[in-house]
Amino acid sequence: MEKRLPHIQTILPGPEAQKVLALDRQFVSPSYTRDYPLVARRGEGMFIEDVDGNTFLDFTAGIAVASTGHCHPDVARAIARQAETLIHMSGTDFYYPLMARLAEKLAAIAPGDFPKRVYFGNSGTEAMEAAMKLARYHTRRHRFIAFMNAFHGRTFGSLSLTASKAAQRMGFGPLLSGVTHVPFPNPYRCPYPHSPGACQCDRLCVEFIENQLFRTQVPPEEVAAIVVEPIQGEGGYVVPPAEFLRRLRELADRHGILLIFDEVQSGMGRTGRMWASEHFGAAPDIIITAKGLASGLPLGVMIARADLMDWKPGAHASTFGGNPIACAAALETIRLLEEKYISNARRMGDYLLERLGGWAEKHPTVGDVRGKGLMIGIELVKDQKTRVPNPEARRQVAERAFEQGLLLLGCGESTIRLMPPLVVEQHHADFALDVLDRTIAESER
Repeated sequence: MEKRLPHIQTILPGPEAQKVLALDRQFVSPSYTRDYPLVARRGEGMFIEDVDGNTFLDFTAGIAVASTGHCHPDVARAIARQAETLIHMSGTDFYYPLMARLAEKLAAIAPGDFPKRVYFGNSGTEAMEAAMKLARYHTRRHRFIAFMNAFHGRTFGSLSLTASKAAQRMGFGPLLSGVTHVPFPNPYRCPYPHSPGACQCDRLCVEFIENQLFRTQVPPEEVAAIVVEPIQGEGGYVVPPAEFLRRLRELADRHGILLIFDEVQSGMGRTGRMWASEHFGAAPDIIITAKGLASGLPLGVMIARADLMDWKPGAHASTFGGNPIACAAALETIRLLEEKYISNARRMGDYLLERLGGWAEKHPTVGDVRGKGLMIGIELVKDQKTRVPNPEARRQVAERAFEQGLLLLGCGESTIRLMPPLVVEQHHADFALDVLDRTIAESER
């Protein structure tokens, strides 16, 4: 059986795509970021077809959303069945079985050996807003600690936690008061000076909070929660040292502070485990997720320890959160992830990382390769010794890859992120790495 690969048959953008781009320029908000002119018409599995009939291999998964691939037939059938039965009734004011069933399932699979309850919204940023409100409500404290280079969303509360790009915050101040940002442990770009091979940034980052921040600026008795991505996403696909989350858990427990894990991007099997935090052996008080949860339908959830959910009716709600169709898609997505796609993410992630293992020696602009499962970052630098970021090389690589039928996106200052749907197969991985190999070499010349 012939293995499907991308096919480019027009110049890019093609004539039909150019019409859409013109319409978009006239009527759509200029606040959106578009790295290259892909105009999608349909998706199937690992592939996107544009309006001119060109097909592309998607290593973005719609920004880590299409966890089961584009238009997975089982998910599509679940959506169609539910659309014929009940589209909306608002779980804010009424009950329906799917919301309760999905909450039961999410409570069962979320990390932590304790009873849990679930809040439903429409996106990751809504889930974070809910987590922040619950943390304040339950603790009666008002401060938060977040990390440099973190991304938690763009609404006012979550934006106050976000610290990945100044452009995301510029022009919107003043933001929520009481948020303090601290260094995140990055083994490649350690925030603390050290001798070669002696990086201890996991310990030093936590000790900074305890010995500096709490002593001089922020009374720990006023901190409601510490908010952290187990693996930073937008900040550069940064994997912290193995002990970091456990140290953070111990710090939070010492001071009665809640620990919130943002697994909007890293959750739902992307790292080869249901949750990225499972790699590190620490459980949060509150966890949020969204992107890969419903295979493309808008759904964000906050899952918290049941004893924290002491807020009263009317304290927080969402008209569309937990929509019946999104719930049906999520239940089917979770079934597929558990049956085969989480294990595939683990297997294919190992394969990709093995092939990428020698690229720092092969390519002088590849500074670091890191990741878990299908959440892999390739950081491009101007010089491996100085490790100066190389955003221009990253831009060139993404554009040239697009021209050859491979969809990529960046993160951090100059990192290429590999985040394909969890259905990816070896021949897809080989094609993507061959294209990347060529385009990185071209940028170096």
